[in-house]
Amino acid sequence: MLWRKFNGESIKLPIKDAVEQAIKRETTAGNKLKVCIGTDSQVKGKETEFATVIVFLREGRGGFMFIHNEKTFYKHSIKERMLVEVAKSIEIAYELCNLFTAYNVDMEVHADINTNPQFKSNEALREAMGYILGMGFAFKAKPEAFASSSCANKAVN
Repeated sequence: MLWRKFNGESIKLPIKDAVEQAIKRETTAGNKLKVCIGTDSQVKGKETEFATVIVFLREGRGGFMFIHNEKTFYKHSIKERMLVEVAKSIEIAYELCNLFTAYNVDMEVHADINTNPQFKSNEALREAMGYILGMGFAFKAKPEAFASSSCANKAVN
């Protein structure tokens, strides 16, 4: 998996090592961190692009993020696409959760799913919430899910 920083710089290390380095650097600098993981997608013709982000929030001092983009030509229903977004976020959260526990960093998984039943994405809310909570992760949906609905949204080309 290829990851990059927001400025476009490639991350050469395996993502777990890059995240651990970031945590060590930030805690050494005296920053208390919280991490939010989210995925968003956009359909453009026959192509669907997904962007997954790991957002590092420095308490009271801004933040930064790591980004992974991926394209597919599979045609998803809206509900299926929302659940694929959640699955991509959970995959990364699961890979990194032991690091967050070891360094005492709070982590949330953000789903770009609207809590308002008038929106089509809401059809996936119950399943997504069950999936995330069932994995033992904290969960946020729109409008609180800024990692997916704002940060990842900006990273989808």
